Amino acid sequence: MKVIVCYKIVPEEANIEINQDGSLSFANAEWKLSQYDLNAVEAAMQLVEAVGGSVTALTVGDQKIENSKLKKSILARGPEDLYLVKDERLKRADTHLTAAVLAAAVAYIGFDLVLCGEGSSDFYAQQVGIQLGELLQVPVINAVSKITPAGDRLIIERTLEDEIETLELSLPAVLAVTADINVTRLPGMKEILAAGKKPVTEWDLHKIGIRHAGPRVEEVSTLAPEQVARKKILVEGDSEPKIAEFLDYIRKELK
Repeated sequence: MKVIVCYKIVPEEANIEINQDGSLSFANAEWKLSQYDLNAVEAAMQLVEAVGGSVTALTVGDQKIENSKLKKSILARGPEDLYLVKDERLKRADTHLTAAVLAAAVAYIGFDLVLCGEGSSDFYAQQVGIQLGELLQVPVINAVSKITPAGDRLIIERTLEDEIETLELSLPAVLAVTADINVTRLPGMKEILAAGKKPVTEWDLHKIGIRHAGPRVEEVSTLAPEQVARKKILVEGDSEPKIAEFLDYIRKELK
């Protein structure tokens, strides 16, 4: 089974600064692998370890994806090789442009199964996986919480609000997995050293057949919410008068 796992580079939340006008500054932010995509990597490795095959990592973006530390970090988690599609026009790519570039790269590489996180650690739009499957014209399922191989098919479980949905899926396909599908492994020194020797292929948009690239959605602004000081009102007890007092405070705030 040939599995491609897609991942995204996101800023470290603790390093994001808020400017006086409420805009966000990423000038001092370190970049990391999106945590939800690490669950996809682990799911891919477990699947291939069970049935055989290979895992390829894939990401698209601007120059930030060239970070050598992050390339080693993703390869140390098991994938045999890594593909990068780098172009400065992808710096502010929306979900459709991201999915379109991924789809072109995936089709160029060849695949049986594509895995990605259900959303990214920064925007968590939960759209790329669905759009990727549509562009590839293959079955796509999101909210996947369990994958079980069954011959030439996969048994998929989706944990919904009040039930677990079980589906049987033929390949090729795209799956977007949830964070509770597994516990991601931590690579040891042996895996980290081996990661530096694994092949990394870099493409531009022209290589995968994309001549014109631009987002369909224009980002007008991204502002942090205004910080509001806590009232620091503490109501102790669970008697009816205390509950009434608590509700009275809420009513005053809602007016």
